[in-house]
Amino acid sequence: MKYTVIIEKGRESGFVVHCPALKGCVSQGENKDEAVSNIKEAIETYIEALEQDGLPVPTEVGREMVEVEMNLLG
Repeated sequence: MKYTVIIEKGRESGFVVHCPALKGCVSQGENKDEAVSNIKEAIETYIEALEQDGLPVPTEVGREMVEVEMNLLG
């Protein structure tokens, strides 16, 4: 399975990463590589818990990337 993850700079340090398709699936790391590694583990654990509880595993539907080009004033 493939899921989109959002990586953001942490408020104080490091990076926070979450998976929009899996509500509440969030992790963090001191750097981007660690954050991505941690979210992969979190996603696996999340899906395992759903399967153990007999719940459906969400799939990602309708996600598109949009590129915007802007000319900044100033």
